[in-house]
Amino acid sequence: MPHLSVVIITFNEEKNIARCLESVKDIADEIVVLDSFSKDNTKGICASYGVKFYEHSFDGHIQQKNRAITYATYPHILSLDADEALDETLKKSIIEVIQNWTYDGYYMNRLTNYCGHWVRHCNWYPDSKMRLWDSRKGSWTGVNPHDKYELKEGDKNTKQLKGDILHYSYYTLNDHYKQVEYFTNIASKAFVEAKKKAPFYKMIANPIAKFIDHYILHLGFLDGKAGYLISKISAYATYLKYKKIRDLYKQQALAK
Repeated sequence: MPHLSVVIITFNEEKNIARCLESVKDIADEIVVLDSFSKDNTKGICASYGVKFYEHSFDGHIQQKNRAITYATYPHILSLDADEALDETLKKSIIEVIQNWTYDGYYMNRLTNYCGHWVRHCNWYPDSKMRLWDSRKGSWTGVNPHDKYELKEGDKNTKQLKGDILHYSYYTLNDHYKQVEYFTNIASKAFVEAKKKAPFYKMIANPIAKFIDHYILHLGFLDGKAGYLISKISAYATYLKYKKIRDLYKQQALAK
């Protein structure tokens, strides 16, 4: 039976980290936290749970998550964000996996709490994520800040688990807008570094398409006010990303 390392990256997560640690403490053989020099009480809370706590400056979600794995003692990894926790059904599913590890990776659904409302539409659920895997068979990839774990070719034998990751995303609308600002900064820089084009029409058309996708096609209206706000802010985030991309290209042109 394999040992399980739970791996988490953090930065100023005193509001969330205890809930996350509480949900995994009974199934983990070790808990590894890689922190980006938090200014709040994240480190103190982690110490109270006896986790293995490390610090490294943040250089990207993908880079930090791959780095965190290197601190784990065991190759079988459960990766969570600090604002996530396991529900009881998922916890039981993971225990069953540990007792009979058969697949290379395991997917699980993520259910998001938005300002107190559990969101089941808006293309936010089931939001399946691979978070349990043999780390010898893959790595974190993607484009910051949108990371994803990918198994190597030939090691893609996977299974979907029952239960949900409970994701406590935003407590207030201000939290959401702050995250939009943060993520669009990262995404726009990654876009420009990849030398991708950002034509003007996409700055107009893509936000409209985003709202239609979330609110109508993915039934966001069934989530009431939360569904409308999520759809609206997601559309705004799409607009802002393209605006920042175009601004960065203009800055580059002026610098020449």
